[in-house]
Amino acid sequence: MAAIPASRLCFLSDLKTRKAGQKVRFLGCVTEYNMAAGILTMQHQFHRQPTAHRIDVCARVRIDLVLERLTAELISVGAWVNVMGYVTDVLDTGDVHVQAVLLWSTGPLDLQEYERQLSSMIESNGTSEV
Repeated sequence: MAAIPASRLCFLSDLKTRKAGQKVRFLGCVTEYNMAAGILTMQHQFHRQPTAHRIDVCARVRIDLVLERLTAELISVGAWVNVMGYVTDVLDTGDVHVQAVLLWSTGPLDLQEYERQLSSMIESNGTSEV
């Protein structure tokens, strides 16, 4: 029996460096919910290395596999949500499509502390993921 691959914790802005099929875990803020398409649009405007030609990344998260476990809190614009899922497509526009297999609320969140801790973990690991 094949082992299920572990998810890779990363910043939403680093999703653009992922390949289709990679299992990822990230945090983002819901900016839109398209009920007809079953897609959450999420953003987190954090970049570890500022560049002049920065592309802001939007995660387009398909939630059809987790609909029965969703609450109004998780799909509300402005909600900070953790996502675990698989990258399905990365576009040049900065849009990354992800199929969610799990979503959960961040609960109370100190965003600056999260960014600091994850940056530190990534730097000590020597890659853009942990």
